Amino acid sequence: MRIVLLGPPGSGKGTQANIICEKYNLPHISTGDIFRYNIANQTELGKKVKSYIDSGSLVPDEVTIEIVKDRLMQDDCKVGFVLDGFPRNLEQSKALDLFANIDKAIMIDLDDDEIVRRLSGRRMCRKCGNPTHLDWLVNNKCEKCGGDVYVRDDDKEDVVRARLEKQKLPQNVIDFYRDKGIFERVEADETKDKTFVKVDRILSKLA
Repeated sequence: MRIVLLGPPGSGKGTQANIICEKYNLPHISTGDIFRYNIANQTELGKKVKSYIDSGSLVPDEVTIEIVKDRLMQDDCKVGFVLDGFPRNLEQSKALDLFANIDKAIMIDLDDDEIVRRLSGRRMCRKCGNPTHLDWLVNNKCEKCGGDVYVRDDDKEDVVRARLEKQKLPQNVIDFYRDKGIFERVEADETKDKTFVKVDRILSKLA
């Protein structure tokens, strides 16, 4: 089972990837994790990635593609995998098609306003570092230790909206997988467990 998970930041894509991997015993392949692993182990690919990150540049498609291809060639991916965070554009989608036979591309989708509500509502406790949310707070105090909470800069509404726009999935990626007959869209407007029920209806046909 070779799955690509698509979707905006804050949609719960990573959470669904973890649940899928646990149920079906598949490796969770995240481009961020691959970058960190290669940088930490000072591989040749890691050195390339680090040079771009250190200079404040985006990692070019050809390097990202190379690093994902290298990861998918490892033994644990022979039974399948869940790709999270790749592909992000049409060039990456076409490149992936050359070295991996994808069974389903599932978009974990959520309305922008709900994503903004979820992400901008996140809070951190100044005292114990506990991550929490306005939905759970009483008197704007940490439910764990009673400490004061604050908003991280990257969770402020204007920053969240800018990130959503910047990381918006191009329509041509959706069209690419839809034309192949493997695209599915799942609305993530319920709890993670209810969302997974919808995802699993799709996956159970492949298992």
